[in-house]
Order: sequence, then structure tokens, then C-alpha cells
Amino acid sequence: MNAEAETRAAENETVDVAIVETEAIFDNCSSREDIAALAYSYWEARGFQGGSPEEDWLRAEQEMRSRRRQPED
Repeated sequence: MNAEAETRAAENETVDVAIVETEAIFDNCSSREDIAALAYSYWEARGFQGGSPEEDWLRAEQEMRSRRRQPED
């Protein structure tokens, strides 16, 4: 395997681990559908170009976490 393929494999493994770990966090807090909808909205806002689904997913999870931490008025 060349260096680029090894790097890509390591990145994919990191994303997979992050998704599995955050699934447990969001089981009781936010539905996967809510995270998916938010991630999709990021892609939509970019005109359906560029970025990556994994980055959008992780960004959406982070946004949902920050929303959860903010006290409701």
C-alpha cells in the first residue's frame, strides 16, 4: 500500500471511530436524523459541491452538542 492509501485508510478509521463514539453520546440527546439533516444543510449551503460527508457529519454533531449545552430560555 502506498503512503497516500495508508493515510486515507488511517483517516477513514479515525472518522469511523469518531462516529461510533459519538453515536453513544447522541443516542439519548439527538436523533441521527437530526444530525443527518443538519449535515445535509451544510452541503446544500455549499451548492452541493466540495467538502466531505464525514466533515459535515462531525460538524453537525459538534453543533448539536453546543446547542445542547446552551441553557434554554
